[in-house]
Amino acid sequence: MQLIESILADAAVIAAMRRDIHAHPELCFQEERTADVIAKALTDWGIPIHRGLGKTGVVGIVKNGSSARAVGLRADIDALPMTEHNHFAHASTYAGKMHACGHDGHTAMLLAAARHLAKHRNFDGTVYLVFQPAEEGGGGAREMMRDGLFEKFPMEAIFGIHNWPGMQVGQFALKSGPVMAGSNEFKITIRGRGAHAALPHLGTDPVPIACQMVQAFQTIVTRDKRPIDTAVISVTMIHAGEATNVVPESCEIQGTVRTFTTEVLDLIERRMQRIAQSTCAAFEAGCDFEFRRNYPPTVNHAAETEFARGLLGEVVGPENVLEFEPTMGSEDFSYFLQEKPGCYFLIGNGDGSHRDGGHGLGPCMLHNPSYDFNDELIPLGATAWVRLAEKWLAAPR
Repeated sequence: MQLIESILADAAVIAAMRRDIHAHPELCFQEERTADVIAKALTDWGIPIHRGLGKTGVVGIVKNGSSARAVGLRADIDALPMTEHNHFAHASTYAGKMHACGHDGHTAMLLAAARHLAKHRNFDGTVYLVFQPAEEGGGGAREMMRDGLFEKFPMEAIFGIHNWPGMQVGQFALKSGPVMAGSNEFKITIRGRGAHAALPHLGTDPVPIACQMVQAFQTIVTRDKRPIDTAVISVTMIHAGEATNVVPESCEIQGTVRTFTTEVLDLIERRMQRIAQSTCAAFEAGCDFEFRRNYPPTVNHAAETEFARGLLGEVVGPENVLEFEPTMGSEDFSYFLQEKPGCYFLIGNGDGSHRDGGHGLGPCMLHNPSYDFNDELIPLGATAWVRLAEKWLAAPR
């Protein structure tokens, strides 16, 4: 493993910053304190900054030489609305908020890289350090783009990294093509007619209609799309009724749809709407159908993925650069990849044995109240960022 000495020397300082951020988590578009910490550090290190993209985003600009070439490195900075079960010294001090996905660690790795890049500037061109808010459901990447991220900071490509529990420290994983699914939500309201439960023939019961509908949705996955295309339809909420002896007037169904391609998503939305409306019509009920597309699929670009694969192999050895098995989870780095070439890859976070005494009883998994980022990753992730920026700017365009 080829770690950069100056980054190793700064590791304890950066880890302390990471733990401070962990203790003060902020939700999407509320990351004021976090942005202040990032902005102060970058400014103290002589790095010009731009604030306010996506409301609370921070962009650091590290330039050297005369080249007009530029590359972007992204870290997400927001936390999750959940209660932390850990009790170690840097546990969340804000009730109901927690860095349970490692964005504090992603921020720390990019800050460590920023400090080294500012000190040594062993490159010709510009490195844009993109500290992005609101990844957890707010679409912060999209909002930064709407505020002119790529116009104000024109970059050839952008790269993102995420820690991955269960994968060994010292390993990376990546894959060309789709790596995370698009995230979408639906809400269907079945409008029947209420009645006494003992006289159901005088009403239109929306509950059996909902049951028919939920079962029919699964035929879209098994019979409408091609078997080799991946998709998930999950009905996660059914709400109806207030009393056991009353047929309710309405029933509400909600859930999520995940796909790797827009074509499959188009098919599913069209078929779900047809099934919902036709089922309601068959039972003489009304139907309100809502379908909201949230994050698109995260699709890595082939050339940038192979570039990152080679670079990471130089840092940890090719045998420690694994093939990423795609997941049906989602990530708003997808918005960046729709506009710019790039690659989103994983860094191993270990099995949780790094956690200090006082951690919760649960596993150290993402979105788990007992999670904590592994500070051992900071020098490795920062080294990868520095080497990626240096090599990208030195390589033929």
